Amino acid sequence: MAQSGQVAEAVSRVTGRPVELVEITTYGDVSREALAQIGGTGVFVTALREALLKGEVDFAVHSLKDLPTTQPDELVVAAVPVREDPRDVIVARDALKFTDLPSGARIGTGSPRRMAQLNAYARSHNLDIATVPIRGNVDTRIGFVRSGELDAVVLAAAGLNRIGRGDEVTDFLSVDTVLPAPGQGALAIECTAGNADLIAALAELDDPFTRIAVTAERSLLAALEAGCSAPVGALADLLADGQIVKEMRLRAVVGTTDGTRMVQLSTTGPVPETHDGAMALGRELAAEMLAQGAAGLMGERAH
Repeated sequence: MAQSGQVAEAVSRVTGRPVELVEITTYGDVSREALAQIGGTGVFVTALREALLKGEVDFAVHSLKDLPTTQPDELVVAAVPVREDPRDVIVARDALKFTDLPSGARIGTGSPRRMAQLNAYARSHNLDIATVPIRGNVDTRIGFVRSGELDAVVLAAAGLNRIGRGDEVTDFLSVDTVLPAPGQGALAIECTAGNADLIAALAELDDPFTRIAVTAERSLLAALEAGCSAPVGALADLLADGQIVKEMRLRAVVGTTDGTRMVQLSTTGPVPETHDGAMALGRELAAEMLAQGAAGLMGERAH
């Protein structure tokens, strides 16, 4: 609701028209099961897309990392606004940093991707931590820390920033330690493909680099045949010399949730100028990862 409200305000600014928020509850919102068990990909999206296709809403706002990589022909992502901070963060007891957590610390997360990378980091740095699977909204998750049930929880910086709770972060996890989910921190504004006027209006909110970056990340995810709940991290970022953008780097990781086996690779090249160029970059890196055994680390692959 918070991120939809921010998009609604932006749409009103560029169109001069009021925007009404329509609240839709999805299966992903109400289920307490682990995302991997209820399908992961699409559980937050299906109800919104059905409302679009029925004409009950004009456009939908998604967290891009929750969107399946296959786009329905009837719908189009009309805008990908400027990306928020893509990093993961720690909210820990006693304002502790990640590396200051005590021996035996219990860290909550519902993400196999986060579990895989945290456990791999702990193994390589001789840290004694345990990752604990959790579900729930921000209040529920942080509540596990406040009650003393957990020492820390891992959340997305973007989500906390959008609801004005960034001051509760006790540590930012470097992307060298934990790569975010493909598309993390970005939003997707989706509408029906036939509504040319609305597509043109929403396009005012599109950020070309964010779109290119998340296209490369999601192309990699698709080529790995992995869903949004798979232990896959990816991030495309710009490499600049002063004010001049020189190249784009795409980094990705796949690993088993216990952190014992990881495939981590990166590629750097000219910033893709087209959608197809970004797609090709993601596919090329995915092919290299598959050649190094990534498929065997992801569990059941998405189809």
